[in-house]
This record gives sequence, C-alpha cells and structure tokens, in this order.
Amino acid sequence: MTETAAPGALDGIRVIDLTRVLAGPFCAMLLGDMGADVIKVEQPGRGDDTRAWGPPFVGEESAYYLGVNRNKRGITLNLKEAAAREVLAELLSDADVVIDNFKLGTLARFGFDAAWYEENAPQIIRASILGYGSTGPRAGLPGYDFLLQAESGLMSITGEADGDPMKLGVAIVDIGTGMYALSSILAALQARHRTGKGQYVEVSLYDTGVSLLANVAANFLASGNPAGRYGNGHPNIVPYNAYPTRDGMIALSIGNDGQFRTFCETVGKPEWADDEKFARNRDRVENRGACDGMISDLFRTNDTDNWIEKLLAAKVSCAPINTVEQALTADHTIARELVTEAEHSTEGLIALPGIPFRFSDTAASVRRAPPVLGEHTEEVLTALGKSEDEIAALRETGAI
Repeated sequence: MTETAAPGALDGIRVIDLTRVLAGPFCAMLLGDMGADVIKVEQPGRGDDTRAWGPPFVGEESAYYLGVNRNKRGITLNLKEAAAREVLAELLSDADVVIDNFKLGTLARFGFDAAWYEENAPQIIRASILGYGSTGPRAGLPGYDFLLQAESGLMSITGEADGDPMKLGVAIVDIGTGMYALSSILAALQARHRTGKGQYVEVSLYDTGVSLLANVAANFLASGNPAGRYGNGHPNIVPYNAYPTRDGMIALSIGNDGQFRTFCETVGKPEWADDEKFARNRDRVENRGACDGMISDLFRTNDTDNWIEKLLAAKVSCAPINTVEQALTADHTIARELVTEAEHSTEGLIALPGIPFRFSDTAASVRRAPPVLGEHTEEVLTALGKSEDEIAALRETGAI
C-alpha cells in the first residue's frame, strides 16, 4: 500500500459511498482502486452491517468487511439528524458520484430528490442499487443475493442433475450488480464530458440475476425447452466437465471438434474422435453420458499431475480443481498481485484481495486499508471548513 501512488485513471473524481454490505461497497471499492477519492458514510455506533459478519475477524473488523472496503475514507453521519443531512449536502455539492443502496425513496425523504440535485449538484452521477428496481410489480422491495439467485433461475441451473438447486459459493448476484453499477457509472461520467451534466443510474439485483442467465436464457428463448442442471457440465458443449482422477479431479474444457481430436490422440484414444457418437460436438452433447463416462474411466487410471502435464503439453485446455488456499497461494496468483497488503490503522499490516485489472499509464493501487468506523470524520469535516467547535457540536448532538 502507498499513500503516494501515482494518480490513477479516476484521480480527481470524488465518490460518496452511502452503501453497505456487498454490491455497493464492492462497486465503490473498484472506483477507489482506479484512483477515485471515495468517502464511505456510515451510521454512528453501528456502521456497515458486514463489520460484524464473522468470524473470522482481524481485530474488531470482520474479514468480510475488509475484503470490499479498501481505498476509502470513512466518516459517520446520522442522516436522521438535520445537521448530518446538511453535511451530506455539502459533500454532494462538490462530488462527482454518489452511490446508495437505500430502499427506494429513502434519499428523497431526506430531502435529496431529483429537484434538489438539479439545483444543488447537477454535475453528480447518482447511482442507486435496488433490490427489484423502481418499476414493475415488485418495485421497492429489498433484495438479498441468496433470494435473487433463487428467484432469477440461477439456482435452478446450478447443482447436480439429480440433486437440489444450489447457489454459487459466493454472492454472485451482489458481485455482478456491483460490476454493472461500476460500468454504468463510468459510462455516465463519460457522457458528462459531452453533456456537462450528471444523471441518474439504476441497477438492481433482480435485473442482474436474470441477466446472468446469459446463454442459458438465449437457449430457452430460442428453443422453448426448459433449462436443466448439468452439475459441472455445459448445456451446449461436451466434454466440458470435472472428471475424477486417481488422486483428485480435473476440469476439462473442449470447445470444438479439432480440440476433441487432439485430446483423444493425447490420451491414447484416437478412435474416439472417429466414432460417430462423438465425432461432432452435437453428437457428444446427445451422448454426453457415454462421453463423460469413458473419460472418467480413463482419467481414474492415473494421477492428476500426470494428466495435467500431458494435456497441457498438447495445449489441451484443462486445470486442476484447487482449494481456495491453493488458489490464493499459487505462483501465478502471487505474480499477478491478486493478494496484497495494506497498513491498517489499528491492526498493522493486513492481507487483502488484490486488484484484478491493469492500466498501462494510470496504475490502479491500494492506497488505503479499509477504514475503522468514522476514522476520517474529522479530516473530511475539517476539509469542508468546519471548526473544532463545530465538529464537537455535531458529535454532541449525535449527528456524527
């Protein structure tokens, strides 16, 4: 971590982060990684719910919270207090982006409606992360990742064919919504160069969940056939699955008929590629049970490392199925700086997930560890021109 890192791509952009839990904090963190000055606003005495989501904890902070809140300054504001809303108004008047995931209409009830922004902060990009969006029969309802994985159909296509529907091991709808929010904000900032004005951006967990169906949705819309579960398999490609070896498992991805022939020759079974049941991908999809079965039987005859070495030498796409520990300690992970460190204000040097994108000229960087609750309140208020007495008065009334 360095406080003196070269300016990032979003240097000079100020973001007010009014979000908590995952989708919003994740989006705001990525903006911070790109160089934006992100000010995270939390409720005094409580803060982001995820601060308490553990174990594990690092000191008083949960690992969950630490994982999605780097590169932010943290302040506390009790928005139920008029004085705190006045502070927020000052912050917004000079900001470029504000992100919230309050229930629909909450900010408007606090006085920050479209008319207020038009008069006081026409430059700002207002990004709202909602559960079900602002229109439709379920508009305004809160959203939760697990429930949206269920409702969007994602769980119905995840898991073994004869097993129960299953959610993904991470909150993929939250993460995807954070990414959609990020890309929408960046597009709105670009549009501001042309129009000179900010605009309202809306994303929702429901929209994200349905959108993440991707090719599975396209399959249904084209055929009308119900989508199924294929375990680790693929609805349109075979072989594309996880196969047991003598001491583990291998993920194998064969995308076309030429690759399948190379695979067959590499494992000493060239006749498979000439069999009419397996020669074309459409044939292999129709006979997936037989195809997957013969590969499983073969792979069980040797160890994972032996198969991986042989297949990679022939440029056959495959990978071992790693644990999280193996993935985070892998040589390539370390080389790509996907695990990093930051100096926390109370816990010293802590390990954090790294930044997953690169810029040639405006490097992304980890400049700040996730803030403790209210860590930068006085710093931010002082920059707004508040005196020590004014800050003390705000604290006395519970506004901060």
